[in-house]
Amino acid sequence: MIWSKKKLFVILFLIFFTALFSQDLKKLSDRQVVMTATGGIYNVLPQFDNWADDSHYYLETGNQLWLVDAVDGKRTEILNLGKYGTLDEKKFKISDAVHFTPNYWNMLFDTGEAFLLFSRKDGTLVQFPKKNETAKPYKNPTISPDGQCIAYSRNGNLFVMGKEQKKEIQLTTDGGGSILNGYASWVYYEEILGRASNYKAYWWSPDSKHIAFMRFDESKVPVFSIYNEAGEYGSLENTHYPKPGFPNPTVKLGIIELSSGKTQWVPVDDPNEYYLALPVWDKTGTKLYFQWMNRDQDHLKVYRFDLNSGKMNALYDETQTAWVELFEENDFKVLSNGDMAIRSSKSGWFHLYYIPVNGPARQLTSGDWSVTKIVCVDEKNNSIYFEAEKEDSTENQFYRMDMKGNSIKKLTDFKGYHTITMFPGGRYFFDDYSAVNSPQRIDLRDINGKFIRNLGDASSPELEKYNLSKGELFRIKTEDGFALPAVWYLPPNMDKTKKYPVVITIYGGPNSPIVKNSYGPGYRRGLEKFYLAQEGIINLFVDNRSSGHFGKKGMDMVHRQLGKWELHDYIEVVKYLRTLPFVNSEKIGIKGHSYGGFMAAYAITNGADYFKYAISASPVIDWRLYDSVYTERFMDTPQQNPEGYNNSSTLTYIDKFNGVLRMTHGTMDDNVHLQNALQFLNKALDKEKTLELMIYPGNRHGIRGGKGIENKLSDIHFWFKHFLGRQVD
Repeated sequence: MIWSKKKLFVILFLIFFTALFSQDLKKLSDRQVVMTATGGIYNVLPQFDNWADDSHYYLETGNQLWLVDAVDGKRTEILNLGKYGTLDEKKFKISDAVHFTPNYWNMLFDTGEAFLLFSRKDGTLVQFPKKNETAKPYKNPTISPDGQCIAYSRNGNLFVMGKEQKKEIQLTTDGGGSILNGYASWVYYEEILGRASNYKAYWWSPDSKHIAFMRFDESKVPVFSIYNEAGEYGSLENTHYPKPGFPNPTVKLGIIELSSGKTQWVPVDDPNEYYLALPVWDKTGTKLYFQWMNRDQDHLKVYRFDLNSGKMNALYDETQTAWVELFEENDFKVLSNGDMAIRSSKSGWFHLYYIPVNGPARQLTSGDWSVTKIVCVDEKNNSIYFEAEKEDSTENQFYRMDMKGNSIKKLTDFKGYHTITMFPGGRYFFDDYSAVNSPQRIDLRDINGKFIRNLGDASSPELEKYNLSKGELFRIKTEDGFALPAVWYLPPNMDKTKKYPVVITIYGGPNSPIVKNSYGPGYRRGLEKFYLAQEGIINLFVDNRSSGHFGKKGMDMVHRQLGKWELHDYIEVVKYLRTLPFVNSEKIGIKGHSYGGFMAAYAITNGADYFKYAISASPVIDWRLYDSVYTERFMDTPQQNPEGYNNSSTLTYIDKFNGVLRMTHGTMDDNVHLQNALQFLNKALDKEKTLELMIYPGNRHGIRGGKGIENKLSDIHFWFKHFLGRQVD
């Protein structure tokens, strides 16, 4: 397709030439691949945890905190927890703090019996009384911005405790059972607030005078029970889990005034179901910005609520034909004058817009490319800094432009994938980057992109001792004109006269790419790709048209028909592989987890003519079984789109299944329930078909610990058995 015969000849020659000089290099062992530690193959990179000012950052080393000069690297110890009795007795490290305020002035530790609030400014340590009731655990404690009290949720209610009085004050009283105040319902945690929230659904005002919180009523949401096999009788874990078409939790946004304890409810007047998201305080603590979205997820508004007047204004309104996604933290910046900078996909690509409080909105960037992140809005210098895949969808670079969208300047020069962290005053930035064959580096640069010094390099002398295959980025063209990004790892000692099996690793979900010009994040992380290639299996990673490489336009094609176009593209990949002289066309497998697990199961059923081998991990088997927010975004409800749900279900195509399938699932998976795998198994057995199913007791959506090691080894063994006719060494 895209590869010419001349280029193919050159690649085969280089493979042969490289093999002559790789005989003395080391080989990876299976244990290196499945263990977290990689035997010193890579250097450990430093972790930069927080900023001190525009020239210094903080560095944690155990129980010590250091102030580091960004330019010369000189560090000064500013805190040693070992000097404080109770903290020293508990052997707390800096990283054990459950919450801390900027500059580490206040840090909160949890002993299990009490909270310990440490003040670095004056060296005081205040112990808050805490009842150790397992039935009513304390959740998500946070320190107020002024350091004078802490807030937390317990048993569905929100509380504060003052530093001076050490007395618990209950802020809400109706929590418990189906009512949650300041603690997220499951579907909000998973799909709206994000897993990093750890279910926290309250937000301090910057002046510490108010707390905004969400109140959830789950009384109408059906309960899903997960069986825990531990103990003599086992037990059930019950969660209010809304599935497509079923009732969602109802949500309200309240604001508590700490001095009076009174709650002011934000007047969202809508009788229909809706979602609320991302409350953001302005700098004065008198105005709260938040998002509203209808249940159909095609209409989004940004509101501003004024605490003093009680008035609410809609500042932004967006509709899309397919779906519109809620803004995340790096999509949405509130300026000091109340204006906003946002990142939206409404043009068909993700671009930046300036939204004034008064006056028309203006689009700042445009073209067939996407902005990936708003890094910083520098109001003083009238500049916006952002990351974008402007030159190639597989590369991410850092840019600056003025507030009118003019004078765009690229500030990074290495051809690869960059992630940027800026100092608060905008003098410097950390540039964290890599490329397919260049391990991760972290550099310090000034605001114009000038290199200052290297802060970390994952490459090590040990890495050069191994005969690891080189990754190669390329594109595979579909019959209807999409050039699908791909990266593969060919066997390093490849014999051009032989034919090699191929494992295609995918994820497949909308706006979830895995192919980037980076060393190996996400699905390409770790050593397995090198190990399989070393043993004679080609590893191919590929993205489909909905992955984000082709903007929102590409994503919208899968609306109401998940699986259809993704499978079409993966079949196009198989057709391409079958044209290559060094590929064994009879041994092409597909592997994925979660959405990728769905696609692997969908491929080996609906795409049975092309896929004979698959590993499907924690898969969604039928979209009627997954959560409402994620599924309805793309599929609408089963009542609105019954044909789409039937066509997107792997169960519809069980009759076609005639290959070899390994399916894995954790018994306690609260995200994609084990119910999915069991329904697939049940229908397959009814059709007199066989598969390999491995369940992992006590594990959630990812398989961890010793079971995780066994899972990785068994995955490798699956490919060895069916592709190489042998077991793992």
